[in-house]
Amino acid sequence: MLTTSMLAFQEAADQIYRAPKFFAPVFLLLLVCGALGWLVAAVLGFARARAFGASTRWFALACVCLLLFHLHFLLLGLGLLSNDSELVLSIGAFIDLFPLFGAVCAILGFTRLTNPRP
Repeated sequence: MLTTSMLAFQEAADQIYRAPKFFAPVFLLLLVCGALGWLVAAVLGFARARAFGASTRWFALACVCLLLFHLHFLLLGLGLLSNDSELVLSIGAFIDLFPLFGAVCAILGFTRLTNPRP
């Protein structure tokens, strides 16, 4: 079984995949729109944190973490374009760091919520 899966993996690694022509523009557009969306959410969250309490601040920090994730992903793409494998691997090793921090901030935000509706 292990040998079969190794052979299948080797066969898949030998194939050359070509991205469709629309891939790069759609990917970059979604990446930029996602980053702008998280930036707006973070700014609104910090602006409203004083009125709504500490939980809003934690949610705003989660937005900042996801904004940093988008910037991290952009830096990874720049490393790929420059064909610097050391940079790509060193950045890629920490690709899930900011979503993890964002999840922790969101969990803390949910635990800090007070005054539930009756």
